[in-house]
Amino acid sequence: MPSNQNLMPLALSALLLCAPAVADEQVVKIGLSGPLSGANAFAGKDNENGARLAIEELNSKKRPAVGGKTIRFELMSEDDQGDPKAGVSVAQKFVDAGVGFVLGPYNSGVAIPASRIYNDAGVVMSTVGTNPQITKNGYRSVFRIVASDTQVGSSVANYAAKQLKVKTVGVIDDRTAFGQGIATEFIRQAKASGLTIAGHEFTTDKSTDFSAILTALKAKKVDAIFFGGYAPQAAPMARQMKSLGLNARLLGGDTLCSPEMGKLGGDAVGENVLCAQAGAMLDKQALGPAFQARYKARFKRNPDVYAAPFYDQAMFIAQAIGAANSVDPSVVAVAMHSMSHKGVVGTYAYDQAGNLKTSSVTIYTFKNGQPAPLASY
Repeated sequence: MPSNQNLMPLALSALLLCAPAVADEQVVKIGLSGPLSGANAFAGKDNENGARLAIEELNSKKRPAVGGKTIRFELMSEDDQGDPKAGVSVAQKFVDAGVGFVLGPYNSGVAIPASRIYNDAGVVMSTVGTNPQITKNGYRSVFRIVASDTQVGSSVANYAAKQLKVKTVGVIDDRTAFGQGIATEFIRQAKASGLTIAGHEFTTDKSTDFSAILTALKAKKVDAIFFGGYAPQAAPMARQMKSLGLNARLLGGDTLCSPEMGKLGGDAVGENVLCAQAGAMLDKQALGPAFQARYKARFKRNPDVYAAPFYDQAMFIAQAIGAANSVDPSVVAVAMHSMSHKGVVGTYAYDQAGNLKTSSVTIYTFKNGQPAPLASY
């Protein structure tokens, strides 16, 4: 057996051999801001998983090099609780930690105030918040990686009028930035499509009892109810509609297009529920099935609503870093405005405001508790 003295030079040589690899690496921190606790934690975790899968794949084989140094990406996740104040605190924490790129927030109400913090610090923010206000402030480093409420709300209204032949609809929104934004866009397009708005009621994103509102809308003989809000409220709403004998369609935006809706709503959620999700049908895209398989192998579950866009945007950021030959977020943001990225769910290219130049919207219903696509526009 060799002595410890003989082993020491060997160990030192091994360290010296490893040193250049470490020295030739540059760390780029990517932050993830989302609801990792609370009722919408299922969505926050799905977003995080999409980002994590991209970063793991980048670090294993696809890393760009800048200034002769290979990039190594690090994911930093923070729980913004779906709360604007917490989201601003997360934003400041990321800025202080030197995070240059942030995926999220998930909630529009969090994204709107957080975007100012990120913009002032020169951080690139990529959100799935759909409220149109997010990209109206002239922030050059803010990107919306899915369709806005204008597109999603309009698609639901058009589908309800043309395909479902709905005539009279009631609207309920949860008073969040997301809920109000998508309800407003739905009402605008619904009226343009000839639908009658029988009533516009309000609730909160913490409510679970909607019997009084639903009873009032039942008396108005609505054909459908559009809900601007999230699955944890929409599911009990569907249950209560069934128990009240309110045989109307329940319509909503992307936040309803989740297996969580079927899980929480049980047999009250089926073909009576329709929702619109930004993006094309994942399993119909050339890269979709392979992404779904990799995601399931890694996380032992199927991807939910936004795992793929979070994955795609992380890959786009890496591509832009390589193209710009810089890790400076402001330089990378300029590159992202001038280039495009072929992702899992489509091609990402942004206008000057940070909105996607083109974005599909898919209408879903539910079968056996799972979202089932009907049509894409």
